[in-house]
Amino acid sequence: MQEEEYILTLGAQLSIDVVRKNIKNIHLSVYPPTGRVRVAVPLTVDDESVRLFALSKLSWIRRHQRNFVAQERQSPRQYVHRESHYFQGKRYLLRVFEHDAPPKVELRTKKYLDVYLRPGTSTKQRHALVHAWYRAELKQQLAPLLTHWCERLGVSINDWSIKQMKTKWGACNIEARRIWFNLELAKKPLPCLEYIVVHELVHLLERHHNAVFLSYMDKFLPQWPQLKRELNALPVSHSDWKY
Repeated sequence: MQEEEYILTLGAQLSIDVVRKNIKNIHLSVYPPTGRVRVAVPLTVDDESVRLFALSKLSWIRRHQRNFVAQERQSPRQYVHRESHYFQGKRYLLRVFEHDAPPKVELRTKKYLDVYLRPGTSTKQRHALVHAWYRAELKQQLAPLLTHWCERLGVSINDWSIKQMKTKWGACNIEARRIWFNLELAKKPLPCLEYIVVHELVHLLERHHNAVFLSYMDKFLPQWPQLKRELNALPVSHSDWKY
């Protein structure tokens, strides 16, 4: 049987994205911002079993969907003077300065994030400049964390990179030993970033989110449940998704 994806409807108010693939266990996820439900199931599991499983988890699904609706969100950023932006979990006010020189972003105080732009710079260009700064800062934060935790866990990676992701804070390709980190992590507190680093590296010890995986997390980062809650409780932008 080949892998397949389809939508399973349960009543008038709940649709589930079903992914049937070569796995051993059923994995249920609820994604913001709309509370989309996705379940990954083994190839041999039939639709009736999926339906019964989803119904048994209905209260859990509804609770997570309510949390997403209530979660604080930022409006789309325009990159204008005194607009709020986050870096390492702290809120800064943007100060925009026009100058006839190459654009740059500087964090000089505990309150302001300064952006220097040429006159006439578009919103799209401002977005690209600020996100390039976020990327550079996140890269500096990740490098020592990865070095430390690879040694601590006794694992190695071949490569890692940063990209904008809609459904995950991080991702690990176990076969290639490559890790991706969501650019939005630059806005989150450093302990939350460390949680994602450990989470992805632990996948090199255990592929699935099972009891073995959780035991590794408990051993190496006992405070991970609190960090996960903090990460997912922080204000998010329209493009942010929970992990």
